[in-house]
Amino acid sequence: MDEDLRLAIYDAFARTGAPPPLARLVEIAGDATTLARTLEALAAARHLALDPDGSIALAHPFASRSFGFSVMSSTTLWWGGCAWDSFAIPHLVESASDVLVATRCPACDRPLAWVVGRTAPPEGPEVAHFLVPVREMWNDVIHACSNQRLFCDSACIDRYLAANRLVEGTRLSLPELWRLASRWYEGRLARGYQRRAPAQAEAYFRSCGLDGPFWQARILSAPSSVPST
Repeated sequence: MDEDLRLAIYDAFARTGAPPPLARLVEIAGDATTLARTLEALAAARHLALDPDGSIALAHPFASRSFGFSVMSSTTLWWGGCAWDSFAIPHLVESASDVLVATRCPACDRPLAWVVGRTAPPEGPEVAHFLVPVREMWNDVIHACSNQRLFCDSACIDRYLAANRLVEGTRLSLPELWRLASRWYEGRLARGYQRRAPAQAEAYFRSCGLDGPFWQARILSAPSSVPST
């Protein structure tokens, strides 16, 4: 039941940019009570993030509402859950060979956009900033995703952090962000998808050139799983 529902949610997001209609989810679950319980189980297993009303906010890398990123292919428009997720969508969705990722710099409100494909990272001076370390992301995953943003440059990050009295997280160039996103969600649209264990996640991060305390995947509340974003 859980896997049938998970696959239906992810398939709809991948094809249409939106979750299935509520009636379809109830049909799969059998009734509204079972649906709510199954969605909670999927959220507890970190396959989904739910809004306070129990609706789906995130099915990484897809979002059901704006988190500051739009991702457009020739046929479909998605909300990306964050910078990481937005760059991941063309790698995960077979029909999206390249996409237009658009956002605004959080510091100066300048519009930013890149064509993101599978063969090479986009070029540009823009820099991503992730506020919340990997091991803490699922303490409040919506907050963590909302703070994985792209800026004009490091000077804009400096101004944003100072203006909002935020502590530095980590910065990524466009090639680093692209490499991080490129294989993180491999297999997520298939039945039986398994999330990476912490050691596997850390090995993946190192393969992308990302190492150090920020990228430690140990999560005290759930040592057998790691963040999806």
